[in-house]
Amino acid sequence: MPLEDWIAQLPKVELHLHLEGSMGPQTLIELGRRNRADPTELARWAADLERRNFRFGNFQAFVEAYKFVAGLLDSPADYALAGKRLVETLAAENVRYAEVTLSAGMVLWKKQSLEAAFEAAAQAAADAGAKLGVHVNWIFDAIRHFGVEPAREVLRMAARYRERGVVAFGIGGDERRGPADLFVDLYREARDRGLHTTAHAGETMGPESVRAAVELLGAERIGHGLRAAEDRAVLALVRDRGVPLEVCLSSNVATGAIAEASDHPLPAILREGVRVTLNSDDPGLFGTSLEREFRLAARTFDFSREQLAGFVENAIAAAFLAEREKSELRMGLESAA
Repeated sequence: MPLEDWIAQLPKVELHLHLEGSMGPQTLIELGRRNRADPTELARWAADLERRNFRFGNFQAFVEAYKFVAGLLDSPADYALAGKRLVETLAAENVRYAEVTLSAGMVLWKKQSLEAAFEAAAQAAADAGAKLGVHVNWIFDAIRHFGVEPAREVLRMAARYRERGVVAFGIGGDERRGPADLFVDLYREARDRGLHTTAHAGETMGPESVRAAVELLGAERIGHGLRAAEDRAVLALVRDRGVPLEVCLSSNVATGAIAEASDHPLPAILREGVRVTLNSDDPGLFGTSLEREFRLAARTFDFSREQLAGFVENAIAAAFLAEREKSELRMGLESAA
């Protein structure tokens, strides 16, 4: 079977995927019409993004685009549409399980009801997933540079919705303006409340940010983490602690963290024995998908089919799921790979 066909049929698992950033141009234009945004301006924005090959040049430019996109989600019905469309896309890529991050801190910043937004998105995703064979759980993400108190509210809501599929609490945003040491008590509280923990780190700051996320916060997974490769001691730390890195190749190119995918330190990270998963991050904004990320990794680094299947195995092992559910995913992978 040709490699691209093999990748397409491979049962996949995704752990680093933002609901807001998953929306493609068609969904954004539909939301714009619904919420009385200028459709011509929206179409021009989408065309310009495509013309620039989905590259923002720097992290701050990406943040502004993310805020713009998130601003189009104005009602529970909008969040329901985003949840439904995301699951449909996942099913088309043969993604069997995904942990989807809701930027809960952004919802609160917009002064919207987090309860209404999440319940709408989660119900729509569950309904679509039941029909299409996709299981979705959720991660509530706080904006680290907004400070501790807004993050505390995100944590409170995450704990409230544990029975509705919220499995983890995490922080994203500007690592420099929201250092890890501010959130030590919140991460301890998250664990006490029965939540798993993640953290974006080593994306816009160096390896010290990854070390802080692991040592101070006790994060169970690190979003991105590419800058950990600059310090072998930090790579040894994440390896020895068994902390997987959620690698997002196209994302790092789009935000200017690296110039090209070939510049990513993924091979060096793997050589140190660190467990890695592949992810699409914000596929609507980066013009990608999980399937495309697997193809990009294979093309750029000449990974074998066994290595590619290994990324899925790593994602299953790192997922915040009961062992029984992990076993079911492994059986599906073994039968296909």
